[in-house]
Amino acid sequence: MFEDVSLGAPENAVGFVMWRIVGRYQREMDRALAAVDLTHLQFMLLALVAWLGRSGEAVTQIEIARSGGIQPMQISQTIRVLEGKKLLSRTRSCTDTRAKRVQLTRAGLKSLRNAMPVAIEIQRKLFGERGQPGGALLKSLLHVHSHMPDETEKPA
Repeated sequence: MFEDVSLGAPENAVGFVMWRIVGRYQREMDRALAAVDLTHLQFMLLALVAWLGRSGEAVTQIEIARSGGIQPMQISQTIRVLEGKKLLSRTRSCTDTRAKRVQLTRAGLKSLRNAMPVAIEIQRKLFGERGQPGGALLKSLLHVHSHMPDETEKPA
């Protein structure tokens, strides 16, 4: 089978290499962020809520899920944990009572400020200058991403 149907060694498959890189990145982030009592996913949610809500408006869980490419159930569970830590607050929307709006608390903003340099250092350590904003690795990945169909979007 491997002679006819494969790319040869697993290291020849971009998907395999990316899977290994993502796993390593998540493990490194989890280890480093433990110092500020966050997991990688919790950090990502805090960062997404801050980014999407930078105009001062609360964002919905659905907006967070779409923006981060994260399953809504995983968003809900993680937000529940972050609420328990008093880092996020969640309320029902006035216009759509099914939608839950999410905002950073003061403690959440402080936690994000403490975690951001940690996350940036892990990114720098693993990806170097090529992974920095405008770097070659980031540009290549963004190019690939922009040309991939989004499986969450409905076909026209």
